[in-house]
Amino acid sequence: MDKVKPTLVILAAGIGSRYGGLKQLDTFTSEGDTILDFSIYDALRAGFGKFVFIIRKSIENEFKSVFDKKLKGKANVEYVFQEVENVPVAYQNIGREKPWGTAHALQMAKDVVQENFAVINADDFYGKEAFEVMANTLLKTDKNSYSFNMMGYLLKNTVSDYGFVSRGECQVNESGYLSSVIERTHIEKIDNKLLRKDDHGNFIAIDENTVVSMNFWGFTPKYFEFGDVLFNEFLVANKTNLKAEFYIPLVVNSIIESNKATIKVLTSNAEWFGVTYKQDKEFVQNAIAQLKDKNIYPTQLF
Repeated sequence: MDKVKPTLVILAAGIGSRYGGLKQLDTFTSEGDTILDFSIYDALRAGFGKFVFIIRKSIENEFKSVFDKKLKGKANVEYVFQEVENVPVAYQNIGREKPWGTAHALQMAKDVVQENFAVINADDFYGKEAFEVMANTLLKTDKNSYSFNMMGYLLKNTVSDYGFVSRGECQVNESGYLSSVIERTHIEKIDNKLLRKDDHGNFIAIDENTVVSMNFWGFTPKYFEFGDVLFNEFLVANKTNLKAEFYIPLVVNSIIESNKATIKVLTSNAEWFGVTYKQDKEFVQNAIAQLKDKNIYPTQLF
């Protein structure tokens, strides 16, 4: 029996407030490539067979006009929507402006994902090798198992020179499994030192070689069992909190604490880069240009 190709779930509903626009569809080459084009290209080569875009309804037409023609005949495509009102009526709050975070977004894909799947951000460049390692791992994993994984990156390779970033700080045990992940919402390079804000808003040092999550996860469909239960609990606890967000690391920590599932930290030689601020764009443009010059990517991806 042929193994079922894994699915790639793409978190693309973000507003990009710090970037100043829809960075998911911003172009970074003279050929008009988005960062996401490279992830899709790498994922197709690595063996992913379906792509699920999690977007907002307001950008549906823009997304379909860009990506439908690129994926036609190459893979199955689904679009699902994350909106602030995509919660039970009892928890809707007219004062809330933003949706409920990355794990809320992932719940929106539950009905269209029945196979092993990876999760990425639309605006991060993860690298060819990372997709190969992830695809091979997912292909070898029983879809009914609780064996999950995460692609790890070093913090020093994932920060911006132009402002703070949010990263999942990972604790990895000696067997290479994730023991916890803490969402650090403010990590900043100041005077060439990496600092993070603690719960009181004070800056403290953080090791540049800390393993961090860039939201490149690998799950079986069993993930959604955890997501369903935890999102309901989260809504009960945060009904009146207009800013609370349901992050994937919150689910991951609960998964680890349950002792029902494991999360292996995968590594590769892949280079990560991305855009948080408009000033990051030039660096990314140059990095992509070098990859094309080295023929790691063709001039025309699609």
